Amino acid sequence: MQLAQSRRQRQAQSASDEVSVTYSLGRSGRGLFTGTAWHYAQYRPGYPKPFIDSIVAQFRLDGTGRLLDLGCGTGQLTLPLAEHVAEAVGMDPEPEMLTQAARQAQAAGVTKVTWAQGGSEDLPGNVGRFRLVTMGRSFHWMNREHVLTVLESMIDDDGGLVIANDSCLVRPTTQWQRAIEDVQNRFLPSKTPTSSTNPATTPEPHEAILADSPFRDLHRTTYEFDRQWTIEQAIGYLYSTSLPLYRLLGERRTAFEQAITDALLAIDPNGLFTEPVTLEVLTATRG
Repeated sequence: MQLAQSRRQRQAQSASDEVSVTYSLGRSGRGLFTGTAWHYAQYRPGYPKPFIDSIVAQFRLDGTGRLLDLGCGTGQLTLPLAEHVAEAVGMDPEPEMLTQAARQAQAAGVTKVTWAQGGSEDLPGNVGRFRLVTMGRSFHWMNREHVLTVLESMIDDDGGLVIANDSCLVRPTTQWQRAIEDVQNRFLPSKTPTSSTNPATTPEPHEAILADSPFRDLHRTTYEFDRQWTIEQAIGYLYSTSLPLYRLLGERRTAFEQAITDALLAIDPNGLFTEPVTLEVLTATRG
């Protein structure tokens, strides 16, 4: 399968090819996404251009100022915004994520970006001040009240923050997504939580947390669009989540991938699938 060939290419990469971390705020360790970085870089989708353009316009990103992308992963939000600021800092607790992010930056010719190893609990650290702080698919993993309190001293007076979350492939809304869920449930140990792409609890919506923070001038925007998937991309995405599926499957990985392939081809022999996506964006400035 093509996915197996991609894995061999990943394994052939030099183990010494590690990113130079400009800022080191925390100690690395085995976190939720340990071991997922390569798949995350290859198969996690980026963000639509209208969303990027809106952020650039709203926060007057004219090539000056600094950006902090908190929980940057492999740079899906860091890199498209980096060209609009003087410096972008991508911060993540997983060193492997930063290594892959740096490779993506090099491949895209993005140079105005540096990398910080650490989590939100390590802020403020020594990373300085920013016009904009972004959190794409990451705010729900954090101690939200703490983060907003700390960011108040890190964001310029005329700056703000952006929180973006979109639909998740493993939260089924279509027949083909439900077929993936059924196969995954068959292959996973019975006590394995299949929803660990979600945080344990989010007792209050983000809007309520923001309303009680320094950043209470809040605007919510929704983007709706279709996202296209191949079978390879869908399987790769499954290996990118906080559920350590790749490790849990072990020797049954090939059988799992074949079962996913068979189930999806039974739905659409062309092997092309559409996910309806809702991207919710919160932009907030000081009230």
